[in-house]
Amino acid sequence: MKQTKIVATVGPASESKDMLRQMIMAGMNVARLNFSHGEYAWHKAVINRVRELSQELSLPIGILADMQGPRIRTGVEAEITLHRGDTVRVSDVSQVGHIATADMPLVLLDVAGIIAHVSIGHAILIEDGAVELQVVERGKNEVIAEAKNDGVIKNRKGVILPDSAITLPILSEKDLRDLHFVLEEGVDFVGLSFVGSAEDINNVREEMRRVLGKNAYLPKIVAKIERKEAIKNLTEIVKATDAVMVARGDLGIEMPESEVVLLQKQIIAESLKAAKPVIVATQMMKSMVENPRPTRAEVSDVSNAVIDHTDAVMLSEESAMGKYPVETVAMMAEIIEKTEESPFDDLYRALSLNFHSEQAAVIRSVYQLAKSYRTEAIVLFSATGRTARLLSHFRPESKILVATNNRATWQELSLVWGVTPYLFEGAEKINTLTARLMQAAKQDGVLSRGNQVVVFHGRTKEQDGLKLVGIEEVR
Repeated sequence: MKQTKIVATVGPASESKDMLRQMIMAGMNVARLNFSHGEYAWHKAVINRVRELSQELSLPIGILADMQGPRIRTGVEAEITLHRGDTVRVSDVSQVGHIATADMPLVLLDVAGIIAHVSIGHAILIEDGAVELQVVERGKNEVIAEAKNDGVIKNRKGVILPDSAITLPILSEKDLRDLHFVLEEGVDFVGLSFVGSAEDINNVREEMRRVLGKNAYLPKIVAKIERKEAIKNLTEIVKATDAVMVARGDLGIEMPESEVVLLQKQIIAESLKAAKPVIVATQMMKSMVENPRPTRAEVSDVSNAVIDHTDAVMLSEESAMGKYPVETVAMMAEIIEKTEESPFDDLYRALSLNFHSEQAAVIRSVYQLAKSYRTEAIVLFSATGRTARLLSHFRPESKILVATNNRATWQELSLVWGVTPYLFEGAEKINTLTARLMQAAKQDGVLSRGNQVVVFHGRTKEQDGLKLVGIEEVR
């Protein structure tokens, strides 16, 4: 049983029900939908297929709707070919008619007022950094920027301003429409692109409440860390969000590429301290888009993310557009299992939390009891998933088996490291649920007769306070 979960992006290569079934059986735990692409009818069909398969296979498969996020794009009348040292004028759409007579090529950015935030020395990166400009002169309505490399500026290509303090709304008009759609569809996770502050998270959560109602169930927010601003505000963002993604693509453009692996470790460590699930993403197995086997470097990349104790690793174009989506998931699962079998990801002391609570203290004692007695599993009930996430934080060697009577919690725990959730819908007593879980785990071969387990009932309506039902034997 692998403990680290796999998030796989669904696309043309993997959209059929048969292909999705094969990917689930190979080790996919969460299906990601990229809302930069695809019509609503397509997304709805995939969501329905994933839900059907989850029901048929009795496996929790989470659905992550990844928002495109606020984008700045170029506007050029014709492609501009640049050589290193060439200069161009750069302005934005609000300044049309106020720009000086063009004595050099003009690039317009499609966000009104954005040029006011760009100063001398700032970088302007176009098409994922394929063209790098640096501002050398500042005018009233535009800047002059020098090309740092040879390249071609094309129309409607993405622009990144890593040095500029921009304040775009976290949800564009498209994102708002997409968010309303995924809320209606009841997805489990919403990925937020280009998060810069805790306020971004809070604003989106408020929009969700506005749409669904103040007391409604809300999907869990996954903050994508991909901006320099997000690194500055990392602690506050992690505290505000429900989960985190190390989005290494844009992060490697905004920050020096040589720092990305160090930032990955920093983001994972910060997420673990806050007991928030964390995903490592981007180009983990990219060569398998075309090839049936990964490179040695890719194998090392996945393995090192597991050693860093990430909750999940993610596939993008490998599973969405590649030739070998099922084989890629299976290979990733094999790498995870081999790494987890090794001593290199073992913990020799409990990971620290950056907060204190009665519940966290009790869960730590559950972890320590399981460690001392080397029990086969820890069995617990979790209605909201919080208790399960806290226990997962400690990365116990014992299996984490979680009973819940909440389908949303069952699906959300698909992202949490080491947790195997069992769904028992209906208003049953907690001790009945945990007993049913042990019988189900025995039928699945997860537990065997005679295994010792720690059973934790937690806070119940039947009794006030917290109850730890020590060591039990599977019968």
